[in-house]
Amino acid sequence: MPRAAGTLWTGGPSCATSGPDSSRHVVVASGPWWASPRRSIGSGAGVGMVIAVLALTNVIDNRWAPSFHLLTAVLVSALLLGVLFRAGGTWADAGLDPSALGRGVRWALALIGLVCVVYLAAALLPSTRGLFADQRYSGFTGGQVALRMVITVPVGTVLLEEVAFRGVLYGLVDRARGVVWATLVSSGLFGLWHILPSLGLVAAKSRLVPVFGHSALGSVVADAGAVLFTAAAGVIFCELRRRSGSLLAPMGLHWAVNALGYLVGFLLR
Repeated sequence: MPRAAGTLWTGGPSCATSGPDSSRHVVVASGPWWASPRRSIGSGAGVGMVIAVLALTNVIDNRWAPSFHLLTAVLVSALLLGVLFRAGGTWADAGLDPSALGRGVRWALALIGLVCVVYLAAALLPSTRGLFADQRYSGFTGGQVALRMVITVPVGTVLLEEVAFRGVLYGLVDRARGVVWATLVSSGLFGLWHILPSLGLVAAKSRLVPVFGHSALGSVVADAGAVLFTAAAGVIFCELRRRSGSLLAPMGLHWAVNALGYLVGFLLR
């Protein structure tokens, strides 16, 4: 009795057998195991999963287990890439196409140099020097600042946020709705991501006290301003990813703004 028709996932190109069992097809996958049609999900479902994971991650990092944020960043980044691949995405959709690596490095280095120039000018001008003062790290030692520059910022902040917002989210929405929607969704959620980290911003930044005061309303307005500011920054990061074709460009700018901010603040205190 002939074998029943079926499908076999073998990991190679799709082909059909000949002979008595010619009704049986062999299907080959060109991507990783999580891209299998039997496990595939839609882009909309993928976006929903990413948002849910990020909402939980935000609470974990800022309330439940902040001391584990480096491990959380690595695990969540890998998980989100898995969601993208299960939705049919590729490394290029994540901004991590190997062919664009060199161009991304060049963009990143140029942007880091630009931030160095801007920060140097701001540090030399008396009117802007006070912007680097931040009570949250005023007591850091040189070693603690170095640790943040080479590990905490690149892994705990840049890796997670760029993979999540300019990589996976941007890639999923771009596949379904195009660049404009990808930029709006990614940047809007990036702004909301900063609600919890921005609480207490006025108390940490002494230059903001004359503007917002110490009232609850002032704190809310300052927090809302931080959300809008980071959403606008997200638009810039998305455009850098689009123009360079690589996630390394916004990664470079993101690292420079954060890590060099620690360094300049430490040197000026």
